[in-house]
Amino acid sequence: MLLDMQNRGQLAAGMASYRSDRNALIKVHKELGTVAEAFRLNHKAEFENIMTGVDGPAAIGHVRYATCGGDDRYNAQPFERDHGRKTKWFAFAFNGQLANYKALKEELLAKGDYHLKRDTDTEIIMHALAYELQTEDSDPDWVGIFRRLSEWFDGAYNIVLLTANGELVVARDPLGFRPLCIAQNGPLFAAASESVPLANLGFRDIESLEPGTLAVASASGVRIERYAPSPRQAHCFFEWIYFANVASTLDDRSVYLSRAGLGKEMARLETVPLDEGTIVVPVPDTAKAAADAMAFALGVPSVEGLMRNRYVGRTFIEGTADRAAKARLKYTPLPEVLAGKRVLLVEDSIVRSTTMRALVHEIRDRGGAREIHLRVACPPIIAPCYYGIDMSKRDELFAAKYAEFDGERYVVSEEAQDRMAKELGADSLRYLPVDSIARSVSLSPERLCRACITGEYPTDTGTELYQIELAASLGVGPSKNRAYETVAGPA
Repeated sequence: MLLDMQNRGQLAAGMASYRSDRNALIKVHKELGTVAEAFRLNHKAEFENIMTGVDGPAAIGHVRYATCGGDDRYNAQPFERDHGRKTKWFAFAFNGQLANYKALKEELLAKGDYHLKRDTDTEIIMHALAYELQTEDSDPDWVGIFRRLSEWFDGAYNIVLLTANGELVVARDPLGFRPLCIAQNGPLFAAASESVPLANLGFRDIESLEPGTLAVASASGVRIERYAPSPRQAHCFFEWIYFANVASTLDDRSVYLSRAGLGKEMARLETVPLDEGTIVVPVPDTAKAAADAMAFALGVPSVEGLMRNRYVGRTFIEGTADRAAKARLKYTPLPEVLAGKRVLLVEDSIVRSTTMRALVHEIRDRGGAREIHLRVACPPIIAPCYYGIDMSKRDELFAAKYAEFDGERYVVSEEAQDRMAKELGADSLRYLPVDSIARSVSLSPERLCRACITGEYPTDTGTELYQIELAASLGVGPSKNRAYETVAGPA
């Protein structure tokens, strides 16, 4: 399952398991690197030794993609909170980000004699869980625990938790920012951030856990209960655009079909003259579905003019220090395909523009393309994300520098896109409009979080943090590495 979710994080990987007949009822293995590196898959004896150590009837796992905390093993998940009483001994992992974690930190420290060793929201969640469990008996009220946490947390938090009594708890936050899929087959229960890991295990009836609900699996069976109301949802549209595996289905929406829908939207807006020398070239791999659909609608070939080095990871989810260097090694242009062509270059999104600057230069210089028209299957990303995607500082965002306030929100005009094209070295640049996202994903705008393309946030803390960012960008507020490192108000 971890191998099938490698697309969601490459900084670290880990697993925690429960087994009743060993002294360490809960045992954790975690290391930096990919799943293959952390579990020593290329060293058979070492791998088998690791897996023997974490054998058991229940386990949780995690691949790390950092938006908070350092890039060291100390911050790798799962986290374990051991205790002499089994009801207070647990391991957990989470996907998302608490927008108000600095406020939570201050509030937790004010509760008494607490000391925090890490500056990360994962540790805040661990102590919050421990605090809620302190008055619970041998049969914890998980509905009550997560209901109280939902009144405290602001942001995205999908949590998997394993107790020293052998209970497995899976919870999705009330807004449903991040996807969470579950499946059952006889006595076997499993959950994952995407459907692909479950499908590849052989599960057939895979469904999404509803926002604000939790599943508890134990020797007595599985029960699913609502712990908090979910009057509205805020599914992250970027999951369908880029983050998720193209073969996954999230909240009953196919990632592949959503990306194909984006390509059709781009074709509908295309104005560049089309001739025998025009080709569509996807930036592999996440833009391929959109590029193929666009090319089919336009009646021009979709060709692989770029070869991706499969041994270089996804540069967007790498640590910042590695991103620029790896972007230069990531693609090889094919002059036999590109030379003399008018290229419609399709990319899933542009966040910082690190990869795209190098790519346009390489396609023109080494590939010999006659023209390069950049088409982005996403609207301009103009605002930070505080809910689990690593684009958390406004001045890092390429499009934000060109966005202008139109009286209602910040937008990037066609004239601005012309200037952006010149900066990137392309002949033209076109983004998709904001309203195309909901049509392509087949979800109403009210069910999506589109904060990074609209500046309109679904939670109070997100709105507050964005105002801090805007003030800093205008020089009228304090400049922060990340806005959420400021102590924001209560959720």
